[in-house]
Amino acid sequence: MSQAPVQSADGAEKPVFYLKEDHHPENGTSIGFWLYLMSDCLIFATLFATYAVVGRSYAAGPSGADLFDLKLVAINTGFLLFSSITYGFAMLEAQKKKINTTLIWLAITGLFGLAFLGLELYEFYHLIHEGATPQRSAFLSAFFALVGTHGLHVTFGVIWLVTLMVQVKKFGLHAENMRRLTCLSMFWHFLDVIWIGVFSFVYLVGVL
Repeated sequence: MSQAPVQSADGAEKPVFYLKEDHHPENGTSIGFWLYLMSDCLIFATLFATYAVVGRSYAAGPSGADLFDLKLVAINTGFLLFSSITYGFAMLEAQKKKINTTLIWLAITGLFGLAFLGLELYEFYHLIHEGATPQRSAFLSAFFALVGTHGLHVTFGVIWLVTLMVQVKKFGLHAENMRRLTCLSMFWHFLDVIWIGVFSFVYLVGVL
């Protein structure tokens, strides 16, 4: 609740101050973050739709069947899926207020995320070395835009993860850090879902 406004000596109304609990309503962060994820869904939906339209426009260049290394992509998919599992273990430990084991599982999650990014960068390097650059065809433009956008999200997720590890190490698992860990959990699992769509719609269909 807010304090009642009071009059100053000259008759002007003084500023109204609010109690701390009014500053951050319960579940406000979760609702706001869900709204953000929905806006991110629109971005990826647009990229998927674009790929669906131009994904077969090769401009007499290489197709997905010529370029994609499905075994490499499957390994990369495993890295990201395992990172989601390890993040789940981190949240379980966080709920028990075990700081050290929470940090260990978060570190493992970050390593899986970095491994995913490393293989993705290797794939991009290999494609560009073969002449399959984004400007080569509409198919490659849509491919790099979709997969690259997902990769950027994973990159920001890893940066966020490291930042939270520092916060947890320094300040512990108080309510604010638990809320931040929960938001990152939603973001990380969201990226897993998007990647499953990429793996199925882009890579598996692309090699057919």
